[in-house]
Amino acid sequence: MSILHETYTLAGGVEIPKLGLGTWFIEDDKAADAVRSAIGTGYRNIDTAQAYGNERGVGEGVRTSGVAREDLFVSTKLAAEIKDYDAATAAIDESLAKLDIGYIDLMLIHSPQPWDDFRGGDHAEGNRQAWRALEDAHKAGKIRAIGVSNFLQSDLENILTHGTVAPHVNQVLLHAGNTPEELLSFCEEQNILVQAYSPIAHGQLLHSPQIKEVAERYAVSVPQLCIRYTLQLGTQPLPKTANPEHMRSNADVDFEISEADMATLRTLDERDYGEHAAFPVYSGK
Repeated sequence: MSILHETYTLAGGVEIPKLGLGTWFIEDDKAADAVRSAIGTGYRNIDTAQAYGNERGVGEGVRTSGVAREDLFVSTKLAAEIKDYDAATAAIDESLAKLDIGYIDLMLIHSPQPWDDFRGGDHAEGNRQAWRALEDAHKAGKIRAIGVSNFLQSDLENILTHGTVAPHVNQVLLHAGNTPEELLSFCEEQNILVQAYSPIAHGQLLHSPQIKEVAERYAVSVPQLCIRYTLQLGTQPLPKTANPEHMRSNADVDFEISEADMATLRTLDERDYGEHAAFPVYSGK
């Protein structure tokens, strides 16, 4: 069976396809074409965010894809700066309007801190307020599942302690060479699915001799190896591309990485993101 037909089941009972399309850095006027190409290739899981500025285009791609809405899974994210119940409620409705696809399958708090204070001050109360807005939208049927992104264990514990619905998902930076073992274990204990954004480290792993060497043993590309790695961790990868050929190649991951090679990939340290370190998610600040 192709990975495009396989799903995980979230804690709330909602099924999510195991492979998704990331859309960060795909401009709004290009997003519809990228989404249609992905859906035409067989993808059923599309990820966007308010911060990406392309919700409108993603929604257009979903509406014009020729595939029934209920057969697609669309995620978006509440802007990291929104740490207030009323502002979060308004922003959720704004995403619903921009996407114009009836409902959202999954919505996340994009970060526990605003981007200009990433991994900085105490925003616990603001996260509780934003989470309450997501819970209310979930209860109202506007959103089928809710979660978080870039949350560390302490951030998750804040929501688990004070919320009425546990996060269904935590979307984090995860790739061969950056495997947050303790966070993965905690999420597994709490039945929180980990989504892996930038599973190829924003392209940086294409230059890793160690990862190239492992990929050659399986006669696969570096992106295919990296995507398969995150799948074998039990996480859900979201490789970003607007290239139809890359979409097809990224989904061709029907091979098994050996336990020995998985152990090697888990212990690698590949966190030099080059020019991309300007972004808080790569620099950690």
